[in-house]
Amino acid sequence: MMKFNLTNQNNKLIKQREEAIKKHNEVIRKHNESVKERRSRDLFSHKNLYPITFSIPESKVININEINIKTKLLSSLIPGVQSTYIYNNEADYYDEYKKSFFATTIKKAGWDCLRHYEIMANGCIPYFQDIENCPVNTIALLPKNLIIEGNKLYEKYKNRNITDLLNDEIMECNTLIKNLLDYTNKKLTTINMAKYILDKTDNLNASKILFLSGDTNPDYLRCLTLHGFKSLFGELCHDYPVISHLYKIPNFNYSKLYGKGITYSNLLDRNLHNFNFDKTITEDIINKKYDLIVYGSHHRGTPFFDLVSKHYNPEQVIFLCGEDIGGCCHNSHIELLNKGFTVFVREL
Repeated sequence: MMKFNLTNQNNKLIKQREEAIKKHNEVIRKHNESVKERRSRDLFSHKNLYPITFSIPESKVININEINIKTKLLSSLIPGVQSTYIYNNEADYYDEYKKSFFATTIKKAGWDCLRHYEIMANGCIPYFQDIENCPVNTIALLPKNLIIEGNKLYEKYKNRNITDLLNDEIMECNTLIKNLLDYTNKKLTTINMAKYILDKTDNLNASKILFLSGDTNPDYLRCLTLHGFKSLFGELCHDYPVISHLYKIPNFNYSKLYGKGITYSNLLDRNLHNFNFDKTITEDIINKKYDLIVYGSHHRGTPFFDLVSKHYNPEQVIFLCGEDIGGCCHNSHIELLNKGFTVFVREL
């Protein structure tokens, strides 16, 4: 096994694409989300177009028996209020949710947000105002009904002191917490998201996956979904270029990553990336070594696309879109769908 670092070739590819990606994203941002575009998304359907959401590693989800005695009704951490962002490590950040009955989460640049999953995974109830206004196909995999139930519970108790809650009221909150944890474990782990993709595309029998990226910088949907595939297939899900921050690397400063690397980095054993597969990437595509090709973000680069298109049938190629609504042009999905590819879109 080769030394674990980015190859010079990968570094060169990344630098070449960074400027192109920036220009591309700027064009898409200007396109933004007009009323006409939103309506066209809501009305558009295609047999190969599916919703997808972020997910969370199974190891981050607490056991139902580990639900803490709560000391706060509502978490002090408020999205968008920088003065409340006081947690410098994952353990302290998670503990804030573990000791709270409820925690505020919001729609930001997109409806989907990693915070939703972190709250639920730590035995806390999301307080998500306006979720009723979310488009039906967006965050479609989340338990919207349970979250709405949580909103009603918070409104019911928000003017109460936590020490004044009666046993049956505490039980009501804990029952919802257990239901949210159960749903998270069954539907929202990274492994379950990878299985969801395989199931929707009739690829449950796949045994070798090539997971391609244009940009290796943090991208929650790409990183978390890749973690799910790596957890299922090990080195037989080959990420190219290697997404280094997913792996446990000595002396790697994960805290410098976006979001301090919390939840999505430092997850995988280094031996789960086989650098020998990097050397034969072109040959392996030509020889159809892999059962399935997954592009982690079609907006952030599609390496070897011409080669893949030549040697693989469209139904063997999957594209993910994890962009916020303003960074994603709906027509780009339609273009791929018209060519027979399958597309999973976060902000559908």
